Amino acid sequence: MNILFFGPNGSGKGTQGAIVKEKFNIPHIETGVIFRENISKGTELGKEAKGYIDRGELVPDSITIPMILDRLKQEDCADGWLLDGFPRNLTQAQELDKALKNEGMKLDIVIEMVLPREIAKGRIMGRRLCVNDNNHPNNVNIDAIKPDNGKCRVCGAELKTRSDDQDEAAIDKRHNIYYDTETGTTAAVNFFKALSEESGGRPRIIELDGRPGVKEVSDELMSKLQ
Repeated sequence: MNILFFGPNGSGKGTQGAIVKEKFNIPHIETGVIFRENISKGTELGKEAKGYIDRGELVPDSITIPMILDRLKQEDCADGWLLDGFPRNLTQAQELDKALKNEGMKLDIVIEMVLPREIAKGRIMGRRLCVNDNNHPNNVNIDAIKPDNGKCRVCGAELKTRSDDQDEAAIDKRHNIYYDTETGTTAAVNFFKALSEESGGRPRIIELDGRPGVKEVSDELMSKLQ
């Protein structure tokens, strides 16, 4: 099962992606990890990517997509993969679709976490990290996982915030890209939706309402993956 997973920062995409990974027993492929692995191993593509990164420039799609394809061809992806974090814009969606078809790889499912922008922003800014375990869910803007009198709701430990979670300008910049319906990530999602309509439902499109709690969203996801 080959899957693309979309969702804005703050939607809980990482949590739901882990559930999909477990259900299908497939690797969760993230572009950031692919970059780091290629650079650390000193591959030709990694060397080229490092040059752009060192200059503070974006790595072009002509390097990124071959890296992704190389990862998707590895043995652990033989039974499927979950690609997260790419494509980020319409052009990348078009180029990825072309590259997958050239390699004879089919895309089975596109999952989209749907969440209003202001709710996504509020969730990011409301996140609190437990000093004992960052996996303990605490968020001052989500009733189901609100801290207990300012302490971790799971273990009672102190909580802290990540500086980037409080950087509204940085959050807005990321969301500007994601919610852009003309050239951004939402445009990429719409590209695959149009492909699905033209191709009789392939890839299958799964839309998830990201507003309920984690369990409710997980239940919806599992029912739609049946």
